[in-house]
Amino acid sequence: MSAPIAIATHEVTKRYRDVVAVDRLDLTVRRGEIYGFLGRNGAGKTTTIRMLLGLIQPSEGDIDVLGKRVQPGATELFAHVGYLVESATAYPNLTVRENLDIQRRLTGAPHTAVGDAIELMRLGPNASRRAGVLSLGNKQRLSLARALLHRPELLVLDEPANALDPGGIVEVRELLRSLAAERGVTVFMSSHILTEVDRLATRIGIIHQGRLIEELDSKKLEALRLQRLEVKTRNLEAAQSTLAKAGFTVKIAGNILVLSEARAINAPEAVATILVNAGTPPFRLAVEQEDLEEHFLHLTREKI
Repeated sequence: MSAPIAIATHEVTKRYRDVVAVDRLDLTVRRGEIYGFLGRNGAGKTTTIRMLLGLIQPSEGDIDVLGKRVQPGATELFAHVGYLVESATAYPNLTVRENLDIQRRLTGAPHTAVGDAIELMRLGPNASRRAGVLSLGNKQRLSLARALLHRPELLVLDEPANALDPGGIVEVRELLRSLAAERGVTVFMSSHILTEVDRLATRIGIIHQGRLIEELDSKKLEALRLQRLEVKTRNLEAAQSTLAKAGFTVKIAGNILVLSEARAINAPEAVATILVNAGTPPFRLAVEQEDLEEHFLHLTREKI
C-alpha cells in the first residue's frame, strides 16, 4: 500500500431511481492530508462517504481506497480504514470497554488497543458504564475511539464533532491534526462546522447537487483568511492615485478600493487622513475578511 493516493473516485455516479444523488464525481485525496468535504444538506456528502466505505455501490464509476478497488465483499481493505458515518452507534447494553473490545477483535488490534483508545478519547470515567446511558457527546467519543482503535491509515469521518461541547471539539481538532502530522494518517471528513474545517483542513472540496463544484488548496484557503481594507469614496480613480503616491498598493474591485498591506489594515485612520487631505474623503472604511463560511454560502447560492 505504497501509492501516494489515499482515495480516488472515477466518474462515480449514484442514482436512486430518478434522483441523482452523486453525479460523475472525480475526487483525489492524497495520503497524509486532511480533506474537508463540504456541502449543504442533500448535496451528496453522506452518499459519497457510504460509497467510499463499500456500504453502498455506485451506479457507475470506480472507487480506489489505499490503492485497492472498493468492491462488494472486499472487507480486507477496511483493516486499514477507520470510519464514523452519520451518527454515533454502539451496543447499548454493553459497557464502553466491552464495545471497544468487540471492535478490537473484529480488527485484530492488540489487547492494549482498548486502553489506549479509552485514554486517547478521555473515556476513562465512563469505561465501565453501559453505552446506552452515555451522553450524546460521550457516545460520539466512543464512536471515534472505535474508529481509531486499530490505528488506521485512513479515517473517514462524517460530522466527527457532532454533539461535542466546545472543549471536545478542540480536542478532536488537535487529535486529527496530530494524527496527520505525526503518523501520516489521511483524514477525509465532512462537517457542518465550517470554522473547524477552515482551521483543520489542508484541502477542501465543495459538493453541490451531487457535483464537485470547487476545490480549495492551502494557498486558496490562506487567501480566504487574509484581511483587507476596503474603502469607498466618490472618486475611486483619484483616491487610488493619491494612495499610490503615498506608497500603498491599491486595487479597484467593482465600486471599492482594496488594500491588503499590513500597514493599511493596522492603521486605517492613516489611510482616511490621506484621502481627506487630498479632497477625496471616504464614506466607508472597513477591515474585512472573507472566511470559508462566507465563501461556501456565496458559491452554493450562485449554483442554486
